[in-house]
Amino acid sequence: MKRIVLAILNIVILFTAKGQEKYTRVEGKIMTPWADSIDLSAPLNEYPRPQMVRTQWLNLNGLWQYAVLPVNGSEAMPSSYDGNILVPFAIESALSGVGKTVGKDSVLWYKRTVSISPSQRRGRVLLHFGAVDWRTELFVNGKSAGIHEGGYDPFSFDITALLQKGTRQEIGVRVWDPTDDGVQPRGKQVKKPEGIWYTSVTGIWQTVWLEMVPETYIAATRQTPDLDKGVVRINARVESARPGDRIRVKSFGENKLVAEMEGSDAANVELAIPNVRVWSPEDPFLYQLSIAVIRNGKIIDEVKSYFAMRKISMVKDAQGIQRMMFNNKFLFQYGPLDQGWWPDGLYTAPTDAALRYDIEQTRAMGFNMIRKHVKVEPARWYYHCDQLGMLVWQDMPSGDMGARWESRPGVDGLGTEMNRTPESEKGFRKEWQAIMSSLHNFPSIVVWVPFNEAWGQFKTVELSEQTIQSDPSRLVNAASGGNFIETGHIIDLHNYPEPAMPRADLFGAKQILVLGEFGGLGLPVENHSWQDKNNWGYQSFKDNQQLLDRYTVFMNRFPELIKKGLSAAVYTQTTDVEVEVNGLMTYDRKKIKMPVDSLKKLHSTFIRMPSE
Repeated sequence: MKRIVLAILNIVILFTAKGQEKYTRVEGKIMTPWADSIDLSAPLNEYPRPQMVRTQWLNLNGLWQYAVLPVNGSEAMPSSYDGNILVPFAIESALSGVGKTVGKDSVLWYKRTVSISPSQRRGRVLLHFGAVDWRTELFVNGKSAGIHEGGYDPFSFDITALLQKGTRQEIGVRVWDPTDDGVQPRGKQVKKPEGIWYTSVTGIWQTVWLEMVPETYIAATRQTPDLDKGVVRINARVESARPGDRIRVKSFGENKLVAEMEGSDAANVELAIPNVRVWSPEDPFLYQLSIAVIRNGKIIDEVKSYFAMRKISMVKDAQGIQRMMFNNKFLFQYGPLDQGWWPDGLYTAPTDAALRYDIEQTRAMGFNMIRKHVKVEPARWYYHCDQLGMLVWQDMPSGDMGARWESRPGVDGLGTEMNRTPESEKGFRKEWQAIMSSLHNFPSIVVWVPFNEAWGQFKTVELSEQTIQSDPSRLVNAASGGNFIETGHIIDLHNYPEPAMPRADLFGAKQILVLGEFGGLGLPVENHSWQDKNNWGYQSFKDNQQLLDRYTVFMNRFPELIKKGLSAAVYTQTTDVEVEVNGLMTYDRKKIKMPVDSLKKLHSTFIRMPSE
């Protein structure tokens, strides 16, 4: 993913405030090993969109100006600012250099100036945001470019028409985030963190970047493998296409051309892949892909991507119990609940190496799956999972957990559902669809999880069926540990601390049996905890050996549970998070609480255990 140097692009970041280069991270909390290696001029400078790569782009991460103002009367860009903030770290984080709480009564403003040469304005100029929490309004040269609502999905604005004469262009961003005072999806953020609820995250928390594209350009792609038929289906959305334009798709395996197709219908491209090499945790093989718009025999626009040939499905075994199949074979999926939080960056890993580290350690411990819990990661996290062969269950971030509950006639004993307002329901549906769309091309994702533990759970059957219709290539776990409604592919029990499973005699003939959360074994480690005392776990231990002994007892129960019909399990959790000390690693990632080799050996006894 080569990036053209700034001198070639002739785009220069201009610092508009006196003393803009000043930055000091907020001290007082533990830090990860990567905190000291951040490049302040361009933090997280890797290409942010691995599934659709172009060479002409510019990372806008770095020092911006910021201001926190009352929500009323601050619709226009401020005339003065409070200081500097390191983007893309949330304002509440230590790495932002600010460490302030914003809340529903205030807005957060950002500002910086860039220089774009005339040669870079021959086509379109797009300004991309990986994620901003929550309501974002973009200003270019003082004029609004549009508003986006959603804290977890990537979005962009075409700012071409708002660029002024000359090279200097002023960018302003206004963000409002009510955290748990609002109805929007927010995951585990609260204004008063305690227990399993964590510090709020406001504003830009993923990479901001500029991209220069032609007038006619590929705006999005969708790759869906069909392993049984040996094909991959590709859809390309092209902006400003002209009559006669064609789409050319090429697939490569180990740098050799595997398949090629050219046609006029960008929405209906199917590549037959000969001698298919499947993607799996043991062999995470990725096919490379190029997609180009062709006009009169010339390439107008081209993006690089990749895909994998793999399949996730539900099939009954000899006992009549539904099993979770991977590439048409039973594979017991086992992994940690992964919150994706950092003591220094909160929602944002300090570096790309840090982002990858958690996955590498999870794999080294012998896990083959991660449940990404009520949070969505930057695209590069899923890219690393694709490369490393890590299966992913993706949660929808929960929210609106304070609305009125109502009984559901005809399903007594199975819980209740929430009666959401039209505003709340619309926001959930829109963001869930946007999240699934933005993550569709990552083969590591094998399960969608719309709801967790009845947190904001509503219209479960309808949402589950819509999720299946939107993406029939994956399984749907409608409500992990939530209201048990017969919908989707999976019934998911949460049980702390000991492993257990849903009753096979009641559910096994219709749904896959899963233990969606268990464990939570706590061990605080001195000098590596968020606070010195009053830390919390579902069950606490005094030392590492006690922890390993108890964990071993739990692991030894899985062979029998698998024989009874269990298809997957999720252990809580990858790392400590704030006052939760039930991680396999400490929050700062400096200590692993149980020997990696011991964990891998334990897990190897049942990860590939046959179902009969």
